[in-house]
Amino acid sequence: MTNMETAEQLKEIVRQKYGEIALQDKETNASSCCGAGGCSTEVYNIMSDDYSHIEGYAPDADLGLGCGLPTQFAKIETGDTVIDLGSGAGNDCFVARAETGESGKVIGIDFTPAMLEKARANADRLGFNNVEFRQGDIEHIPVSANAADVVVSNCVLNLVPNKDAVFSEIFRVLKPGGHFSISDVVLAGELPDALRRDAEMYAGCVAGAIQKDEYLRLIAKNGFKNVTVQKDKPIVIPADILSNYMSVEQIKAFGSKETGIFSITVYAEKPAKASCACGSDCC
Repeated sequence: MTNMETAEQLKEIVRQKYGEIALQDKETNASSCCGAGGCSTEVYNIMSDDYSHIEGYAPDADLGLGCGLPTQFAKIETGDTVIDLGSGAGNDCFVARAETGESGKVIGIDFTPAMLEKARANADRLGFNNVEFRQGDIEHIPVSANAADVVVSNCVLNLVPNKDAVFSEIFRVLKPGGHFSISDVVLAGELPDALRRDAEMYAGCVAGAIQKDEYLRLIAKNGFKNVTVQKDKPIVIPADILSNYMSVEQIKAFGSKETGIFSITVYAEKPAKASCACGSDCC
């Protein structure tokens, strides 16, 4: 099996799983591994932060699938064009719309038809005519070059096999001088192979994650400047989940600072006079 075949299989797993998640309520999603299924006897939201106090929050669009609040750090200004990668039911788009205002534009990108249907219905119900949702793969963003002032994404890039391609595409669609703020899941230390291979955990935001250092290296490789980690927090996964993959000794080590799963929010800028890093595909 080639790497390309494996990547396409993983994408299909995610597409199918998030199609199911779109039909679940928030409580079901929030009590599981980023919506992956009822995999813990401890019922609480493992990943996401609380949006309910933020202007633009739409409860019907919040499926409890995020791992941060990227819009809170995204420096969105009135009139900006904002792209949300992996827009789901539209929650981050609607929060971004509250900041960019009527004069701005928000474009949500998702490859799951059920999510897009839900997001469009939410936008129609809210009467937002400057928020649109496009079907597409974020490795090939269906937006023209130099179109966006800001790109945001919430717990999505870790699900994509080719993260290098995504950062290259973000660089392409941003205007010179534009920037992104992305919340995502990264690793520190090594996870057991069984945990990384498990399809449920892949769709649940864990096994698709890469090392934090590698994640930040890919951002710089694609030509971005002023790369800044705006937030960094450990994700506490209940022992009854980890016990499916790890020994007691491994679980103890997993809780240390050297080994674990972390939610980070990362900011970076496309230079005003864009120049690509040597060997990148960002031009």
